[in-house]
Amino acid sequence: MNDQVVQLSYALDTFYFLVTGALVMWMAAGFAMLEAGLVRAKNTTEILTKNVVLYAIACTMYLLVGYHIMYSSESGGVIPSLGFLIGAEHSVSDVMSSGGDVYYSARSDFFFQVVFVATAMSIVSGAVAERMKLWAFMAFAVVMTGFIYPVQGYWKWGGGFLDAAGFQDFAGSGVVHLCGATAALAGVLLLGARKGKYGKNGAIYAIPGANLPLATLGTFILWLGWFGFNGGSELMVSNVDEANAVAQVFVNTNAAAAGGVIAAIILAKLWFRKADLTMALNGALAGLVAITAEPLAPTALGATLIGAVGGLLVVFAIVTLDKLKIDDPVGAISVHGVVGIWGLIAVPFSNSDASFGAQLLGIASIFAWTFIASLVVWGILKAVMGLRVSAEEEYEGVDIAECGMEAYPEFNVGKK
Repeated sequence: MNDQVVQLSYALDTFYFLVTGALVMWMAAGFAMLEAGLVRAKNTTEILTKNVVLYAIACTMYLLVGYHIMYSSESGGVIPSLGFLIGAEHSVSDVMSSGGDVYYSARSDFFFQVVFVATAMSIVSGAVAERMKLWAFMAFAVVMTGFIYPVQGYWKWGGGFLDAAGFQDFAGSGVVHLCGATAALAGVLLLGARKGKYGKNGAIYAIPGANLPLATLGTFILWLGWFGFNGGSELMVSNVDEANAVAQVFVNTNAAAAGGVIAAIILAKLWFRKADLTMALNGALAGLVAITAEPLAPTALGATLIGAVGGLLVVFAIVTLDKLKIDDPVGAISVHGVVGIWGLIAVPFSNSDASFGAQLLGIASIFAWTFIASLVVWGILKAVMGLRVSAEEEYEGVDIAECGMEAYPEFNVGKK
């Protein structure tokens, strides 16, 4: 391969990496719209504030320490090395002498990875919505994005012990989605349910979201961003085999989301006698989470079925968590946690390099580390500054208490 072809391939793969990273960054808007639509009007400003600030915190903490922890530690290890910043860019001589091993910019790799960190943290924001203190959430985001996420990310994507053990997670059903959901679960358990959500004798009261059109828009934005999430994880597009692989990943990602929607809406109709929109939206996201662990190996029909199982599981999981009085306003723990586990377990059905033993090891390791570390951090924050707003602030809405402004101020015109 002559020098000009090498440089052209490098430029193409770097550009592809950056564009798919930008698509994943756009998922931050999807999470913001989805969560803003599924919370009550009086809590909208605060949930939007959390989403924009957590993205900024994730970008900064991952720049300072997270990326180094995740990608500068020894192969096959458990405890990563601590360091700072993101290292040097590849020189022309590095690329030319690598024999094809260096095929995209180091800065493009950081950009692609940092938007994944923000995605994991976005999962937490919806699950703890409507009753958590804003500054407690942001303090947790600092630790989550700088340390908790990068450690388990190193175990797989940084070449740590899970990668050495054969654990397969193509684009992050475990590393991103299970990790985020587990951190959310730890927070929800310490935080408790929203006032009025659960009554005596096992009664469960629905608390409808304020803006289902916004939630639907958020879901479509996430669906679009997921093509970057999974497609970019192929890492390369500059030859025929890789281009075909990227196309297959796009097709499978789309098919799984469609399967999730269809399965969830049918089950909702059979179970609740209604075509529940929120279940359809979560079915789409469940299908996307399910296929993320292995979006390349299945056929398109196989991907549809994997997504459909995810769509069924998310409905059962949402109902089950409610019965256990685990209050998750947006269904994040069910979508990203329960279905993330399903996606990892499904990998060996289509990928002969995967084993159920290695997949279970990965699930257990990610869950144990993230849950214990998150529980400790949430516990410290609860003792130091408190996690929950007062009952009066929760009743009035955290928009006023935490942000001093309402998202829909015209709703209160004439009430004073």
